[in-house]
Amino acid sequence: MEAAEFRKRGKEMVDYIADYLEKIDKRQVVPDVEPGYLRPLIPDCAPQDPESFEDVFKDIEKIIMPGVTHWHSPYFFAYFPAASSFPALLADMLCGGIGCVGFSWAASPACTELETVMLDWLGKMINLPEEFLAGKDGQGGGVIQGSASEATLISLLAARIKTIRQVQSEKPELTEADIMSRLVAYASDQAHSSVERAALIGGVKMKTVSSDDTFSVCGSALKKVLDEDKASGLIPFFFCATLGTTPCCSFDKLLELGPVCNKENIWMHIDAAYAGSAFICPEFRHLLNGVEFADSFNFNPHKWLLVNFDCSAMWVKKRSDLTSAFKLEPLYLQHHHQESGLVTDYRHWQIPLGRRFRSLKLWFVLRMYGVTGLQEHIRKHVGLSHQFEHFVLQDERFEICAEVVLGLVCFRLKGSNELNKALLKSIDEAKKIHLVPCHLREKFVLRFAICSRTVESAHIEFAWQHISQLATDLLKTWEQNHHQQ
Repeated sequence: MEAAEFRKRGKEMVDYIADYLEKIDKRQVVPDVEPGYLRPLIPDCAPQDPESFEDVFKDIEKIIMPGVTHWHSPYFFAYFPAASSFPALLADMLCGGIGCVGFSWAASPACTELETVMLDWLGKMINLPEEFLAGKDGQGGGVIQGSASEATLISLLAARIKTIRQVQSEKPELTEADIMSRLVAYASDQAHSSVERAALIGGVKMKTVSSDDTFSVCGSALKKVLDEDKASGLIPFFFCATLGTTPCCSFDKLLELGPVCNKENIWMHIDAAYAGSAFICPEFRHLLNGVEFADSFNFNPHKWLLVNFDCSAMWVKKRSDLTSAFKLEPLYLQHHHQESGLVTDYRHWQIPLGRRFRSLKLWFVLRMYGVTGLQEHIRKHVGLSHQFEHFVLQDERFEICAEVVLGLVCFRLKGSNELNKALLKSIDEAKKIHLVPCHLREKFVLRFAICSRTVESAHIEFAWQHISQLATDLLKTWEQNHHQQ
């Protein structure tokens, strides 16, 4: 394909994507396919000779779209949002076009420097303490990771190396293996599975700390576990606090946990993957109080800040904690500005060597929406979640299972887990809306997350009427079956 055809086809693709997103509400939100649907639709091997763009293009609707779950449909209420906006899509095109692999400053200076400045912009938007910002001569700074899972893993690995060095300086007789076998990381029993996975990859023990009746971890619960573990010769080194847990969007008590971690010399990482975007609104910023005690902090603009995947923002108080942990300098990656003190080489801040020019998406979105436009987006979603909560509370057959703070409502029919599993099954089979469940203690609960950029009050009303009607039908058959028994 030459540039002339690329111009033509590029315009067609932009039209196709714009049409897809404008008319997405007409498509069934979840597909009607069975596992293995795709293989029979395409040849066994790649073609020997080139095919035309037309042939490829017409197969999008025939082969790809029947198997797509439409995450940006206003009827998608599952997981948490996946952000998307036209400015971000345009920036992604430019990122692909420039095509640099920005592992060092020299590999493309703009790629590194824009990222440093954009993470400072974003940090200021959520009122992060000064020490997390790079500024002109700060010790901290931000980096874009691929996902919150990567941010957690990076912080755990950095904490592990820091602790091993510290213990060895005090007790030189201990080998790295001795210390490793005694290291313990901690997180809430509500924390995302990726935290446990980080410990698995990091080769350290992981223990969960019990959450209270609001599904939050408090300082005394953490202290109790730490005291027990230290008494039995273990070395606590890392705690991951969660702001906006995946099951029910609960918030660990940072103002209690921070001082405990600081006193015990434990690295505190804060995972605010979903909720972090809301901190740009002054009325939600208090949820981040206590971040000043943390060593690292992360949230995903690619969830709720209109920047499409992948763009996970991570800040550290001391960037030397990362660079001293992961720094390797083969000759082919060295450049003559690296010791200047003015240069960041992000390869030392992450797991992969290569990285895309992801800060372009942030730059486009922050400029074209402005802080006020992004605040409006967050507030609209929060308002819609309270609308849904209101519907649930008006129906005495249902109950709300956790406080509604942001854009997630956890609810269920009053009754058994089996009843609620049956309700979710009928929602799934109808394929009008998409939800996923969670467990809160022993209860099977339905999660209703406000996700799409285009979702409106009418979609919330439709979803509630649909759920309510399915519940009516279900309870009728449920009661008949129980009478027969």
